[in-house]
Amino acid sequence: MVGPVNIIVGSHVWIEDPGVAWIDGEVVKINGEQVHAQTTNGKTVVANMANVFPKDTEAPPGGVDDMTKLSYLHEPGVLNNLAMRYELNEIYTYTGNILIAVNPFQRLPHLYDTHMMEQYKGAGFGELSPHVFAIAEVAYRAMINEGKSNSILVSGESGAGKTETTKMLMRYLAYLGGRSGVEGRTVEQQVLESNPVLEAFGNAKTLRNNNSSRFGKFVELQFDNCGRISGAAVRTYLLERSRVCQISDPERNYHCFYLLCAAPPEEREKFKLGDPTKFHYLNQSKCYKLDGVDDTEEYLATRRAMDIVGISEEEQDSIFRVVAAILHLGNVEFAKGKEIDSSVLKDKTSRFHLDVTAELLRCDAKSLEDALIKRVMVTPEEVITRTLDPDSAMGSRDALAKTIYSRLFDWLVDKINNSIGQDPNSKTIIGVLDIYGFESFKINSFEQFCINFTNEKLQQHFNQHVFKMEQEDYTKEEINWSYIEFVDNKDVLDLIEKKPGGVIALLDEACMFPKSTHETFAQKLYQTFKNHKRFIKPKLSRTSFAISHYAGEVTYAADLFLDKNKDYVVAEHQDLLIASTDTFVAGLFPRLPEETSSKTKFSSIGSRFKLQLQSLMETLSSTEPHYIRCVKPNNVLKPAIFENVNVIQQLRCGGVLEAIRISCAGYPTKRTFYEFLNRFGVLAPEVLEGNYDDKVACKMLLDKIGLKGYELGKTKVFLRAGQMAELDARRAEVLGNAARRIQRQSRTYIACKEFRALRGAAIVLQSNCRGKLACNLYEEMRRQAAAVKIQKSFRRHIARESYLRIRHSTITVQTSLRGMVARNEFRFRKQMKAATIIQARLRGHLAHSYYKKLQKAALSSQCGWRSRVARRELRTLKMAARDTGALREAKDKLEKRVEELTWRLQLEKRQRTELEEAKAQEYAKQQEALQAMRLEVEEAKAAVIREREAARKAIEEAPPVIKETPVLVEDTEKINSLTSEVEALKASLQSEREAADNLKKTFSEAEARNSELATELENATRKADQLHESVQRLEEKLSNSESEIQVLRKQALAISPTSRSMPARSKTMLLPRTPENGSLLNGETKTTPDMTLAVREPESEEKPQKYLNEKQQENQELLVKCISQNLGYDGGKPVAACVIYKCLLQWRSFEVERTSVFDRIIQTIASAIDVPDNNEVLAYWLSNSATLLLLLQRTLKASGAASLTPQRRRTTSTSTSLFGRMSQGLRGSPQSAALSFMNRQGVAKLDDLRQVEAKYPALLFKQQLTAFLEKIYGMIRDNLKKEISPLLGLCIQAPRTSRGSLVKGRAQANAVAQQALIAHWQSIRKSLNSYLNLMKVNNAPPFLVRKVFTQIFSFVNVQLFNSLLLRRECCSFSNGEYVKAGLAELEQWCVEATDEYAGSAWDELRHIRQAVGFLVIHQKPKKTLDEITRELCPVLSIQQLYRISTMYWDDKYGTHSVSSDVIANMRVMMTEDSNNAVSSSFLLDDDSSIPFTVEDISKSMKQVDVNDIEPPQLIRENSGFVFLHTRKEGSTS
Repeated sequence: MVGPVNIIVGSHVWIEDPGVAWIDGEVVKINGEQVHAQTTNGKTVVANMANVFPKDTEAPPGGVDDMTKLSYLHEPGVLNNLAMRYELNEIYTYTGNILIAVNPFQRLPHLYDTHMMEQYKGAGFGELSPHVFAIAEVAYRAMINEGKSNSILVSGESGAGKTETTKMLMRYLAYLGGRSGVEGRTVEQQVLESNPVLEAFGNAKTLRNNNSSRFGKFVELQFDNCGRISGAAVRTYLLERSRVCQISDPERNYHCFYLLCAAPPEEREKFKLGDPTKFHYLNQSKCYKLDGVDDTEEYLATRRAMDIVGISEEEQDSIFRVVAAILHLGNVEFAKGKEIDSSVLKDKTSRFHLDVTAELLRCDAKSLEDALIKRVMVTPEEVITRTLDPDSAMGSRDALAKTIYSRLFDWLVDKINNSIGQDPNSKTIIGVLDIYGFESFKINSFEQFCINFTNEKLQQHFNQHVFKMEQEDYTKEEINWSYIEFVDNKDVLDLIEKKPGGVIALLDEACMFPKSTHETFAQKLYQTFKNHKRFIKPKLSRTSFAISHYAGEVTYAADLFLDKNKDYVVAEHQDLLIASTDTFVAGLFPRLPEETSSKTKFSSIGSRFKLQLQSLMETLSSTEPHYIRCVKPNNVLKPAIFENVNVIQQLRCGGVLEAIRISCAGYPTKRTFYEFLNRFGVLAPEVLEGNYDDKVACKMLLDKIGLKGYELGKTKVFLRAGQMAELDARRAEVLGNAARRIQRQSRTYIACKEFRALRGAAIVLQSNCRGKLACNLYEEMRRQAAAVKIQKSFRRHIARESYLRIRHSTITVQTSLRGMVARNEFRFRKQMKAATIIQARLRGHLAHSYYKKLQKAALSSQCGWRSRVARRELRTLKMAARDTGALREAKDKLEKRVEELTWRLQLEKRQRTELEEAKAQEYAKQQEALQAMRLEVEEAKAAVIREREAARKAIEEAPPVIKETPVLVEDTEKINSLTSEVEALKASLQSEREAADNLKKTFSEAEARNSELATELENATRKADQLHESVQRLEEKLSNSESEIQVLRKQALAISPTSRSMPARSKTMLLPRTPENGSLLNGETKTTPDMTLAVREPESEEKPQKYLNEKQQENQELLVKCISQNLGYDGGKPVAACVIYKCLLQWRSFEVERTSVFDRIIQTIASAIDVPDNNEVLAYWLSNSATLLLLLQRTLKASGAASLTPQRRRTTSTSTSLFGRMSQGLRGSPQSAALSFMNRQGVAKLDDLRQVEAKYPALLFKQQLTAFLEKIYGMIRDNLKKEISPLLGLCIQAPRTSRGSLVKGRAQANAVAQQALIAHWQSIRKSLNSYLNLMKVNNAPPFLVRKVFTQIFSFVNVQLFNSLLLRRECCSFSNGEYVKAGLAELEQWCVEATDEYAGSAWDELRHIRQAVGFLVIHQKPKKTLDEITRELCPVLSIQQLYRISTMYWDDKYGTHSVSSDVIANMRVMMTEDSNNAVSSSFLLDDDSSIPFTVEDISKSMKQVDVNDIEPPQLIRENSGFVFLHTRKEGSTS
């Protein structure tokens, strides 16, 4: 970075600060090279001019997403930009094509969901906000388009988030190129699931990170020619083997040890494991648990991941058995033996762990003990066996543990690679490198040396790439760059790896000499590199050395370099494990290709690592690299903490500042011509006034200023370091002079205004004083006159008040007395009424309570009895349902028994009815005879009485005589005859009474017999009903599978299979008469008119049925052929739907059990709409299917058995009698329907939408038609979405206007430009009009049209709003005006379309409308959070408002976004929402569901009159469709 050249008093600058790295302030004094500045914290500091850098005061408050856009590309500017973005939760930032990712230390799920992947898929680099998905997208597209392999290098220190970033990269690449693999497992799934396996065995907790990778990993994703993942491979580097045996507090060992100790009890018992505190390799640290991590769950997850990557159960057991063996091996301790320099097992505990280790490794315990404490030396004369002292034995134990674990890790990597599989035909790969970052601790050993060597190599590759990118940019812009110096670190790499004099070569040489020590190795380094500028010898140490790396100086302790560099296997250990009976353990230690007699074979870890690194660099050099630098913002691993010193050190270690240094060596500031003129046009206003080309105008401006050393490219201005500050200084001077001129004029205007105001105020004051004196005089005179009036009025007032007071008191007393009497009377009457009501209510309550108790007791008794009966029946049914075969036999028997009982029941009913009718007739006759006889007797009695009365009256009226009068013979005879007649009548009456008594007795006997028969009949009926219910339940259990199939068929769009053997089924429904069901109970046979139809011979009915089938088939064929054509509309009604409905209703197809006409109609509709791009055909069938569905919805009603399977409906027919079922079967068959139609003398008229009890096929047809309607609706909606989607991408951001718009007086040009800008919105409006006209022409229901456009406007809202939130360049003032103008076009379309077709479509744009409204309002800093959330943007969430507020920039007036207090309040509310588990996603989701139901269509559509439809020409003259003319002719007549 070049020091500043234009620092003046008043400049805002950055100054170095030991606490916060850099602090901003304002220059108050310059004394030579000393700069005095007032910092923001109130202090005055003095700094050297070379350490002061200018600050960009016009930088956006939310930072820039690409730091190459910074006006000042220097260290404090980069740091400040990252800090500002991190404060806004913007964790990703570009530096050119390098992505810097700052670890947020919190979950941000909205950044990585599938919706975010969809947004970045296909998007160009820099088009959306910085993201890790954008880097993966660039790499993938470059591979596809250029056919060249790419690589993504992820680096950073421990805890910076490298592993998580790598996971996200592989997730996105799997999303782009995913393809199913063999055995149901995908390649990308295995790659992703290999992460948990490798993390379990290669990651551990360190001081800086709970899940630190202790190895380097390079994942190669192989792609085929179609861009699909076809294979993968995982390469690992330098596993930290020493961690297996040595850990420091509070770090942990590798995760797998703790996971195995937390395994299920049976697993731990199998491996004889327990608490991790009992094992030496784990209890060296007090940390056993990780916060928020359940080791048991992680163990099971690791097992599942092993399953996915193809590790079998046996191999998994072997792996964890080896891990357990390592834990037990660490608990083997040694003590001094009897001999000198010998050792033995310390105690029984060590013996136990040794035996367990041998058992787990499947080797001999004695051999294991000898391998740990003995060594064999082979000499030419003899073989010598020597023992090891306890310290050497423990070293041998640890060496064996490290070797076993290292081999196990290598086996896992090989297994994962073999399981995933590699594609030999793959030409391109995308490699993801997750490598450890630069490390510098208090004590640095061999691991840090190798890690930093790796980073030096990668930094060299990075520098070359950055320099190459700079060269490409300069070449693209066609500017001169030949003098730019390339920054290289080759001298450090030579110091480390050069042969024969490099550090690694000297280390290998020292390892091969047995007598070499770390002191001799260090002395060798001091002698060899004493004059090397990168090598430093510490003053206070004899075994340490320091190397000056690109990221800083690191001091290494050479004490353990020799031991850690040796990579050999002890021969005894090798022989022991090869002899293991476990093939897995033996396979970890294959025999060496060359058997030698030496004890060990030397191998160098440093040399092997250098070869691996060389291979990696060759791979990277053959690919196009992409870089992601992960940064850890703080060491406490908590969110919202940004430590400047820590971050700046990581930027140095990550090479970011090195890249900036390379950029500063050339042209660090690059600005497009438009941006340059927009910012510095004030330096040459005459250039803007002229009609010059942008490049010419820039050159004229720079020449006028006199700037040297710049370059003009094809589209950009390239400035050298310091030139931007010089331009800003001149711009600040021009703006300062303009400000002073404005201030001078303003002060003059204010002084004149104040003088005029003072003069006017003096005149007004004098006038007011004179007026006040006159007012006071007048007030005194008025007060005296008023006093007299007041005294007079007061005396009168006192007298009247006294009178009114007395009068009021009198009236009050009278009123109170009268009121008291009235209230007493009212209170008495009220109490009497209340008492009456209370008595009535109490009596009613007592009676009601008694009734309720009786009712409750009765219900309880009934429920108890019914429950008992139901349980008994349930037990019976459970016993009967155990055997399926028995159930079927029972079903058949019960069906036959039900038929017989039903038959007998009908006969019993008929006999009972006839007997009751005969008895009733006989009884009526006897009653009539008896009544007649009674009338005759009564008449006779009345005649006798009349005669007697006449005689008595005659005797009384006759005069008394003394002499005896002879009696007339005639009267006596008459009396005698009457008497005899009376006697005869009495005898007859007596006989009639006896006959009546006999009849009564006979009637009572018959009635008793009838009651007995009725009882038996009821019992038989009850038993039949019970058997009938049992059959239904049993059949329901047997037909479960059939029911499920039928339900699935209802929901399917596929054509249902047609019914087979319709005539045969209708014949079986006729049930021909047999001796079994045709005989009566008394053995007689009774023939009825209905039975004559049932006994018809099969031969006699075969011919008419066959004829009717053929006729019905012809009619169906003709109907299908007719509706396959476009029949158009008649009076706004779709002809096809009306014809289909009338035919189905006339043929009674809705009421039959089986028919093929529905399937054929569905097939016709399906074939017709198999044109997804023909909107005219789709709109035609949308109208027809909606109309037909409306007619079906208002016509069909589901029967009681409609929801059952066809077999069950046959058994649950509404008529239980034999004759009823026969007649129903005849009515239900299509042949009988056609027969009634053919035999009809005249054609009957159709009822208007009469309710029909629909059978299963009709209901299934309705379901299929509903599905087709939804499908057609979705196709039309999606076609419109596809048409307007490309236009929406052009509508979200306004095209950049020309420089002419910066100059006043170009209204006509601006109007033309505005018209061009609105063209995309007009194209959308044109598409909407096209679809609306198409819907109107095809008479689509307005309800469906409204739904279509409502969802389309919702789609527009989602696309525009999401694009607005993802692209910062869209969140500007001018862009808000552009989108607002486009939304006005859509609003105008809604007005023209009217509410009938647009509906609530305009309301669906509420998110984008409010967001745009927020962008274009003025004085945003004055708005409070309450005003924003309640008045301006009530629909937007806090997350959405926060993102818009932080991304907003005013490119037109230069105003600012909302205040910092509002931003802080938003951040607090978002934190509360995250704690309350509220979704933090700020993006909207598009709803592609079907927004209506059949009931909605029925309610919203108008009634359709199908009677006045003109039949189509094809069926108009056909005799089978005469019924279509009926209502038409009736209406004309």
